[in-house]
Amino acid sequence: MYGKKRRRGMNMSARRQQLSTVLALAVAVLAISSSGPLIAFAAAPALAVAFWRNGLAFTVLTPISLGPRRPELVHMPRRAWTYCLLAGVALAAHFALWMPSVQLGSVATATALVATQPVWQGLIAAGQGRAPSRAGWIGIVLAVAGAVWTTGIDFGVSPQAVFADVLAVLGAVAAAVYVALGEQARTSSSTTTYTWVCYGTCAVGLLGICLAAGVPLHGYAPTTWLAVLALVAGAQLLGHSMFSYALHHVSATAVSVLVLLEVPGAALLAWAWLGQTIRADRVPGLVLLVAGVAAVVVGGRSRMPTASVEL
Repeated sequence: MYGKKRRRGMNMSARRQQLSTVLALAVAVLAISSSGPLIAFAAAPALAVAFWRNGLAFTVLTPISLGPRRPELVHMPRRAWTYCLLAGVALAAHFALWMPSVQLGSVATATALVATQPVWQGLIAAGQGRAPSRAGWIGIVLAVAGAVWTTGIDFGVSPQAVFADVLAVLGAVAAAVYVALGEQARTSSSTTTYTWVCYGTCAVGLLGICLAAGVPLHGYAPTTWLAVLALVAGAQLLGHSMFSYALHHVSATAVSVLVLLEVPGAALLAWAWLGQTIRADRVPGLVLLVAGVAAVVVGGRSRMPTASVEL
């Protein structure tokens, strides 16, 4: 009798854990899907939005990093500090490239192209002697074909749309470099400490770019500040936190595949909220691109962290 009650209790606990994991993943996907539409909605320069997004996230994490996590900061190896700082520089490059692409082009295309990050991650791994599997290489070919299909259509739209596509692809490359550096940094630093140093470095870099380019950092409408705060609370903190929680219960591969739901999620939000419709001739390229990235994530031998994203 006691054994049966104990098993029932364990089954109920497992079901509650599964439910909480599913809810966490649903919240995370929704949070990161809101990133592109919020950036497009914000009536402020993309570089300024990128600065505030990282600067405010850094501010939120500061009491923890300088409080309970302070001993880790003090004793963190110099090598880890170096990789944290370099990762922050790469993250700044990612935001400086991708976020303007969202405002210059369409949310759906920019989100899809930046989702090619695992493809570039696979190529970086191959350069390090950790080549992807055959399925990974097939995925790379499919993703590149999908990107060419999607961006090739934009040559008939406008030079600005093409420029936006190029920025999005370069943003994906910068994100891959950021993750590769983050892999090295995380070997001897916690998530909180690494994120705090990285976001802080990124914010300083973006601040320098904004000041040099004369980008205004204030004087925005209240709705723009609300969009920035939503980015910080949603994509920057809530999305990453929920994915990190889910990693205790599901595989990194499963989470990486779920991150791809940002592409249709962002497209649907942009359609419902901003009225950005998806052109019919662009859909096959987007589908091919997402399928290719999924193949890279699932079939690649190299370890591809789930911190993609927007990035």
